[in-house]
Amino acid sequence: MVSDPRASRPGAAPLDLHVARKERAADGVVALTLRRADGGRLPDWSPGAHVDLVLPNGTTRQYSLCGDRWDAHAYRIAVLREPAGRGGSAFVHDDLAEGDRVGLGGPRNGFRLVPAGRYAFIAGGIGITPLLPMIDQAERQGVPWTLRYGGRTRSSMAFLDELAAYGAKATIVPHDEHGPLDLAAALTGLPGDARIYCCGPAGLLDAVAARCADLPPGRLRLERFVAAARADGTVDDAFQVELRRSGRTLTVAPSETLLDALGAAGVSVLSSCGQGLCGTCETTVLDGVPDHRDALLDDADRAAGDCMLVCVSRAASARLVLDL
Repeated sequence: MVSDPRASRPGAAPLDLHVARKERAADGVVALTLRRADGGRLPDWSPGAHVDLVLPNGTTRQYSLCGDRWDAHAYRIAVLREPAGRGGSAFVHDDLAEGDRVGLGGPRNGFRLVPAGRYAFIAGGIGITPLLPMIDQAERQGVPWTLRYGGRTRSSMAFLDELAAYGAKATIVPHDEHGPLDLAAALTGLPGDARIYCCGPAGLLDAVAARCADLPPGRLRLERFVAAARADGTVDDAFQVELRRSGRTLTVAPSETLLDALGAAGVSVLSSCGQGLCGTCETTVLDGVPDHRDALLDDADRAAGDCMLVCVSRAASARLVLDL
């Protein structure tokens, strides 16, 4: 996977930012505007990028950038309260206040907007966030696009005021008013140069993927907020890992992740989500065949076999050689 040249260096210390503004974006959603504490310029980013937010309580979470990418001094993210989450969203909603300091890593982009003759955007709930900058870029470039955006209720759907400016291009579908998204209408009759971008809950992503199963590779891009379930019957075997730069060889047991094995051996690899979603732990593969279990790399990245996310992926060969 080719790293975004505008992303911060892997392993770099998080930027010191402060919460310049905290506001309600919808029921259960708050939007944060973040600025550098010293007033300086923030790293450039491209549509689809996300950042690691390091909260004052030590929690790190990933959020899509959804603001104006041409504003070099501010980032905007939106945080959905997750009642069954691990506590990060609750802290943002209940404890984080304007003026508080936070750390920020990234930006990184595994959901890049590629050139196309037309775009079909499909969002569910908080999945609208990475699509907002994509829509803005399509508008600026004069590329035709449509959006179908679903949510439980109209009041739970963020950024409706911004989307209203696009008129009929953006179709808003609250479930309690109109039922589920009409995926057939969204996906039928698209020209061959169209690209489909979808982000939202797993059920929506799986339904879109099923309808697009016969499309050529690259036509559909998905971004998941939760790792996809593993297929039943998957067996984890032990495998060996050669660390080329350090000249060491490790054995990864069936009961441990590659990331854990590296950490136990004193090999530091920066990581964040631990679910194969964010790309922080992406590592170069020099030899061997990775067993990709992430939700980030696309078909071309997987076919190339020259990188892997070591927090979840394993080996499909008896041995891997990593650039560590």
